[in-house]
Amino acid sequence: MSRFIERHPVWALIVIIAIAVALWLVFAVWPPGLEEAIGRKRVFLNAVFNGVTLGGLYFLVASGFTLIFGLMRNVNLAHGSLYLFGGYVGYAISTATGSWLLSFILAFLLTALVGVLLQVIVFRRMEGQDLRQTMVTIGLSIVFADLMLWACGGDFYQIQTPSWLVGPMDLPLITAVKSSGEPVYLRYPVVRLVIFAASVVIGVGMWLALNRTRIGMIIRAGVDDRDMLAATGVRIQLVFVLVFAFGAGLAGIAGVVGGTFQSLSPGEDIRFLLASLVVVIVGGMGSIPGAALGALIIGLAEQLGSVYIPTYAIVVTFLIMVLVLAIRPQGLLARR
Repeated sequence: MSRFIERHPVWALIVIIAIAVALWLVFAVWPPGLEEAIGRKRVFLNAVFNGVTLGGLYFLVASGFTLIFGLMRNVNLAHGSLYLFGGYVGYAISTATGSWLLSFILAFLLTALVGVLLQVIVFRRMEGQDLRQTMVTIGLSIVFADLMLWACGGDFYQIQTPSWLVGPMDLPLITAVKSSGEPVYLRYPVVRLVIFAASVVIGVGMWLALNRTRIGMIIRAGVDDRDMLAATGVRIQLVFVLVFAFGAGLAGIAGVVGGTFQSLSPGEDIRFLLASLVVVIVGGMGSIPGAALGALIIGLAEQLGSVYIPTYAIVVTFLIMVLVLAIRPQGLLARR
């Protein structure tokens, strides 16, 4: 951080001012003139929290994608299909058993199994052939989409939220002040907060595993020089299969999360594949912190844009991507 401030003092000042303004908007009581200009504070805070929790969902999808694409150099454009498949599995399990937590476990395991099959049958045969991987996985995503449409139909599905997560909770954020002087606090759904907290825990765990454990050292060494690592006796193909399975399983977990506070339907696979691509481009390939930062930026841009400039909300997302590519093509927090 200190090195960044020394090299880019102007940008550091802009970032500090932006953070200070954002904190004031969130925690301060808005004067009447500000509410007349941009609307009620409750709407703004709901958009911010929706963006943050949506960023948590995008992170779960994009972190698996950045493991597979950024670290292993496997171009898996069927990643969105894994998300939708995991969501459908989670819906089927939760409907059949009534257990929301069991749906996460089985969605992870079954989606990871599909990931193993993809890595062994498809990617192992096309290592280093990016164009072939791209074309084959595009074709597979179309096949998977048609199979899921055939099996599940074109209806919308939503996974039932467990009773212990139903309802809102009061947050210590003042949205307004009554004429009597009594503050009005923000109420927000518990399930979204819990899911966001879980995504933070998963992200921290992944970063620690990749940077502070032996298996993380093996993965990073295998990416840099797999032949040398294999010469030391490490079964590099087994390591890559397990990493691919974990990345695919994360997409399956994200499908259950998305099916819980959004919905599942045909076309969601393409939407989340594009979101993963944008997040990885903005944050930097192969970087877990970059995926987290990119997901947060894109989630906030989507939700704030849909509230204040709904006509151009989708444009804002891709404008951010274009600016990052122009200013820092490797991504904001790319691996060195």
